[in-house]
Parts: sequence; structure tokens; C-alpha cells
Amino acid sequence: MHTSAAVEPTAASELTLDTLARRSYAALEALYRAAQPPRSMHAVDGVPKGRMLAIRYIEGAPVSRLVRALAASPRFVWDGKTFSAHSEEEGTGINRIRIPGALGRQDLFPFHTLFGASALDGEPTLILDYDLPRNPPWIRKVHDEIREIAPGLFLGPAMWKTASGPTPLLWFALDTRVRGDA
Repeated sequence: MHTSAAVEPTAASELTLDTLARRSYAALEALYRAAQPPRSMHAVDGVPKGRMLAIRYIEGAPVSRLVRALAASPRFVWDGKTFSAHSEEEGTGINRIRIPGALGRQDLFPFHTLFGASALDGEPTLILDYDLPRNPPWIRKVHDEIREIAPGLFLGPAMWKTASGPTPLLWFALDTRVRGDA
């Protein structure tokens, strides 16, 4: 199925949001391509902690280190995603966003989850579909996917839907072993 070398068990046990954040955009893509989709929709159920890892178009630029440090900060606006499995094959979810000031944490930008072919490599993945009437038009153009790279740790590309298909923009991770802000 995946022709890239799989993550060795000892390396997989050392993967965390922090260690992933130190990897390059290309290394994250290789890790994703070698990974498998979750065994079931229930594998991501709950409130996993999220982290934005690397942004494609600023990779290597001086601002990249600043963005990575900001993404690791407890003040970063995105905390992760909350998932609810409705069956082994389908579910829903929503993003957890911190808005400074009186609004605090908000659940914004819902998505539908389903298994399908990755827009990145055509292999099986868990797709997060934002094309829902409740979302603003610009959010409906987002295409996320995730695969499990270690038990309870998921990696995925965030992509932008264009006329020629989804274009990868950044990598993010979700860790079910660490509870995000509920």
C-alpha cells in the first residue's frame, strides 16, 4: 500500500507534538505518506490537543521559527479539533478556537468525517470535510486529512481546494493522548 518506509516502533513511541514541530515540511510529508488511516472513526473521538506544525510557503524563512514558536504557545488561537464518531465509518467534528477577550474559547467551523482517498497521494485516509452550509464560503474550501503515525497521534495536511484540486498549505497534528481545552 504505502511504499515509503514505515515509522519504526521505537521512533513512533518518541513522536509527540513537540518532536513533530521540529521536523521539516518535507519530513512531515514523508511521515504522513508512510502512515495508515485510523482503524475506525472512534480512534479520534474526543478532544485531542492540536498543533500547527509547518507552513509550506514559509519553510526555511526566518519567520518560520517565529510561527512555530507561536503555534506551540498556550496563547495560539487553534487548540485542536473535537471529534464525535457516529459509526465506525462516519462522524462529525469542530475546531476549538481561542478568541482573545471576553469570547474565550469557541467551537467554530464544523466538519463531517469519512474515510476516503487522500488528495495528496490517493491512499486511504480520514477526510475532514468542511463543505457544509453552516460554514462561511472560505472555510468550505478547506480540505483536511489525517493518518495515525503513532498510537493516538495523528498527522495531516491542511489543503485549499482550487480548480485543479486541493493544494497543501500546512501540516498539523492531533494527539488523543493529550486532552485539549474542552
